[in-house]
Amino acid sequence: MTTHIAFTNPGRFWRGNLHTHSTRSDGVLAPEEVCRRYRAEGYDFLALTDHFIGTCGYPIVDTTPFRSDGFTTILGAELHSGAMSNGELWHILAVGLPPDFAPSNAPGFLPVDGQETGPEIAARAVAAGAFVAVAHPQWSGLTLADARSITAAHAVEIYNHGCGTGCDRPDGAAIADLLLTEGRRLSLIATDDAHFHEPDHFGGWVMVKATENTPEALLQALKDGAFYSSQGPEIRSVTVEGDHVTVECSAAVSVVAMGRGSGAKAVHGHSMTRASVPLARLNTSPWLRVAVIDAAGKRAWSNPIWL
Repeated sequence: MTTHIAFTNPGRFWRGNLHTHSTRSDGVLAPEEVCRRYRAEGYDFLALTDHFIGTCGYPIVDTTPFRSDGFTTILGAELHSGAMSNGELWHILAVGLPPDFAPSNAPGFLPVDGQETGPEIAARAVAAGAFVAVAHPQWSGLTLADARSITAAHAVEIYNHGCGTGCDRPDGAAIADLLLTEGRRLSLIATDDAHFHEPDHFGGWVMVKATENTPEALLQALKDGAFYSSQGPEIRSVTVEGDHVTVECSAAVSVVAMGRGSGAKAVHGHSMTRASVPLARLNTSPWLRVAVIDAAGKRAWSNPIWL
């Protein structure tokens, strides 16, 4: 029997958003107000990740003054350096950066000669202690070759709410599944990428299992993959035993198990809070992940389990 560590690790779940912008880059609200709104919405933590470019002053915003009882912040930034295959600038999410993380040569939102590559700045962020994710693959026009090159990344954004509301390109599942099939042990994060100039907030988050709501404990749990992602539904347990995966969750109409290639199987019903999904159609995939879908079409995603 195998149960995902998000449901066996000690502690409780803490709700947080890992991708957010303020007036320190291209957001419309001041950092203090961004933190206030997330706190007021019931979030336990927030990473403010303004664009780490020269025109914004290479900000790693100090959000420590906005912490309070029951609400904490993790320092971070959205890093930019080098060109992807389509010639556009890399977007790499880094949560848990030190305040003195050295800037790249990234004056603005266009690539310039002599910059670090995307893989290089991602590796440097990981070496500095950050949790690093490939941001909005669908929005960026990311190719599989691009994604393969970011070998230091911990995660891929499976859902980006701002890219969903802004241009109907919220998805990272295809790129993530291809990388998983190649053996990359990645986790999957849902984020807002909130700028607050459109309804791009409070739509996707992570539920992180940790013993305490501190930046250090949350960051370690993120690196360990001890979390799931959601637009609303709760996942309470994911356990593989024999030829089935059993999922306990909030009321759902579909529970889907997915693996490599076309391998997938769904169980459907009404107000399901427990579902047992047979794994025969996953074609002996070495990994599987689960999606829970509620009656409103909102989803939650587990991190992969390696079998």
